[in-house]
Amino acid sequence: MFDWDVANVRHIALHGVTQREAEEVFRDDPTDAIEQNEDGEIRFYQVGLTEALRCLVVVTTWRKEKLRVVTAYQASRSLQKSYFAER
Repeated sequence: MFDWDVANVRHIALHGVTQREAEEVFRDDPTDAIEQNEDGEIRFYQVGLTEALRCLVVVTTWRKEKLRVVTAYQASRSLQKSYFAER
């Protein structure tokens, strides 16, 4: 289901996020924050929790039939507040 390679695994690691954590967010039924067109590619910004209850933003796009994680990072305090208020 996910499209992983060295580049995106390294990129999210720069933000202190693991491949496993990014995937865990999708098991938690993340909320859709925004959808953005980035040079002709639609990117989805979603907010959700890891199993350790870390609130992350995960940015994805569809590549062929797989979901590619473009980046992932800790949600800001205000975004976390909004996420928990919505839940």
